[in-house]
Amino acid sequence: MAKKEKPLGAGHSSFDLIDSPALFKELRLKKGSSFLDIACGPGAYILAASEFIGPAGNLYGVDLWDEAIAALRREAAARGIKNLITKIADVGKKIPLPDRAVDAALMATVLHDLVEEGKETKALRETARVLKPGGLFAVVEFKKIDAPTGPPRQVRLNPREVGDLVAPFGFSKARFRDLGPDVYLMVFRRR
Repeated sequence: MAKKEKPLGAGHSSFDLIDSPALFKELRLKKGSSFLDIACGPGAYILAASEFIGPAGNLYGVDLWDEAIAALRREAAARGIKNLITKIADVGKKIPLPDRAVDAALMATVLHDLVEEGKETKALRETARVLKPGGLFAVVEFKKIDAPTGPPRQVRLNPREVGDLVAPFGFSKARFRDLGPDVYLMVFRRR
């Protein structure tokens, strides 16, 4: 059942804070590949990813907030994107996709919210389940600094904390990259 109220962090996109060309270079998206945006909100990241994947690939957007999914569907239709599949779901419970369905997955400034809600274990287990072996999992998080954007410092995760959370679910760290003054990227490979 769709949640009517905004989930924690809803409506705040980090897309304008990042070096998006650097992010998509690290994700190595190719024409015809499949991409999942976990807790996608209104879809700034997935809409940008559509340009790399093209019409032959699959774009999956999952979010708990039904209004954001509706906005994403409208924007995708306006842009003529026909290969977008959206689901309203709590990623802290289940990602409604088959096993090994995607080549790459993104969790952009969401992991700290999942940790705060105690849902990170299930969300990371589900992410591992839906990624193909060798698939890439990108985590964008706020630097653990005092800054005017993003959550309070005590909620933020440093790269070591992100690695410690993700590794037990069958991921090896592939790369780290600074994406701007407030955010960083960690890319993991599914074993």
